[in-house]
Amino acid sequence: MTDPKTDPAPEATAPAQTESEIVASRRAKLKRFREELGFEPYGQRVDGLLALAEARGRFSEDAHLAFDAASKEAKASGGVPADTRAVVRVAGRVVQHRDMGKLVFLFLRDATGDLQVSISKSAVAANEFELAKHADYGDILVAEGPIGRTNKGEVCVWATSVSLGAKSLAAPPEKWHGLSDPELRYRRRYVDMYANPETAKVFAMRSRIISRIRRFMDGRGFLEVETPVLQPIAGGAAARPFTTHHNALGMPLFMRIAPELYLKRCLVGGLSKVYEINRNFRNEGIDRSHNPEFTAMEVYEAFGDYGTMMELTESLIHEIAVSMIEERRAAGLRVEANGPEGGPVLPWGDLAINYAKPFVRVRFEELFRRGAGCEMRDFKAVRAKAREIGLHHEAKLDDWLVVNEVFEECAEPLIDPCRPTFVTDYPSAISPLTRPNRDDPALCGRWDIFIGGMEVGPAYTELNDPDIQLAKFTEQLKGADDEESTFRTLDEDFVEALRVGMPPAGGLGIGIDRLVMLMTDSSSIRDVILFPLLKSMAPSGSEADGGAEPSEGGKRA
Repeated sequence: MTDPKTDPAPEATAPAQTESEIVASRRAKLKRFREELGFEPYGQRVDGLLALAEARGRFSEDAHLAFDAASKEAKASGGVPADTRAVVRVAGRVVQHRDMGKLVFLFLRDATGDLQVSISKSAVAANEFELAKHADYGDILVAEGPIGRTNKGEVCVWATSVSLGAKSLAAPPEKWHGLSDPELRYRRRYVDMYANPETAKVFAMRSRIISRIRRFMDGRGFLEVETPVLQPIAGGAAARPFTTHHNALGMPLFMRIAPELYLKRCLVGGLSKVYEINRNFRNEGIDRSHNPEFTAMEVYEAFGDYGTMMELTESLIHEIAVSMIEERRAAGLRVEANGPEGGPVLPWGDLAINYAKPFVRVRFEELFRRGAGCEMRDFKAVRAKAREIGLHHEAKLDDWLVVNEVFEECAEPLIDPCRPTFVTDYPSAISPLTRPNRDDPALCGRWDIFIGGMEVGPAYTELNDPDIQLAKFTEQLKGADDEESTFRTLDEDFVEALRVGMPPAGGLGIGIDRLVMLMTDSSSIRDVILFPLLKSMAPSGSEADGGAEPSEGGKRA
């Protein structure tokens, strides 16, 4: 049997046809299907449909052999063969078509896979056979009949009826070079999902991963809440927001850059364990792991700390990775054997990432020393290192910001991308919402987890002293340049909430998109976002990525 992806519908085999000619031909067929054959080209309600995988699962070899034997007897005696094969009703998009004269073979596709439908001229009405003969790649058909197999062993529906679910008028993916170009795939995701079945598998897995995350969090006693997407103050992170305007109230608003300050208000109000899987928006650059609109989960637990969040994160990611072993096998995707620490091991590009517990832990200061070759508190040596590696703007930066930039350039590359790693005890000066360590106030209760060379999320021992928080907010505003100060505003209501009293707490942010990238072996964040934001199509049909990466800050990964 030929591969549907390499055996297109007849029209695609005529290279002389232009796209406009293909569309005109399809419109002519639509008219004929409606006026001559009596079909409604856009279908109607159909009950009792089975997913193609479920229909395939109803095939019985015993029933098929029994029918085969009964057919031979009936042919000899002139009778009607007994048929115990399961009768199924299915619908799908045509991805392969072969006309053999009095027999038409179609392959239909839905989100669960492909299934052959065999249509004999003698088994269906005349108009239905004409519909089957002239169906195009992309048409949605409905077929009913017993599930059996062909002489070549292909499980199929032997149709007793065929109808039209929707006529496709667009040129098939072959006209877009099989829809293999990444930009076209993102723009025409609705075609990508049926032309490239692995795409639909990724998004099905994404949905199940998020469902498992919810079950895990609910099982730990956390309450899922919802916080505002439109906010009067862009708070909870140091990032450039999208701005809008509320006409009725006559006030500017910001799209949420982080839900942090509202979730902490929940702790003040007495909800002790809360989380939100939320959509955030940052008016910043686009690259392989950044998108202006992204999904994250933020978690807060009263009387916890960053150690509490570390155990929660390690257990959650390990559990998701374990579940993905069978998930990926069932989807026909590559998996790795368990590693020496017990696994599970999942592929991500050229890497084999081992999610065995415990994850690696390393202190920021230790990693900095190894990467930069100097002590991070020796600011003179740190600035010299910054100049050595080409950070020529270091003179304009605060000492601790220089430390952070040198860390990113020299220390982060030392992290083993094949082992999830917690980098702990960051400098307090670059973590304005985090509680300083009691014994060493220059450091704070913060960690970031790195997997596959990406930061997947930070966690904090939350700052709940209103006076220190007010001072940090004020200090942050003083450090903003003229452009930044136009959207950074002191959230006085949040400070007032802290004055009411927020219990000590641990807080966590996990980048859901990046986690899904890792679990589904997807190389770009746009591969795991159904409809990623794209620049308007240039005259040449090309697409350019955005500018610089987003600013640091907030619980974003």
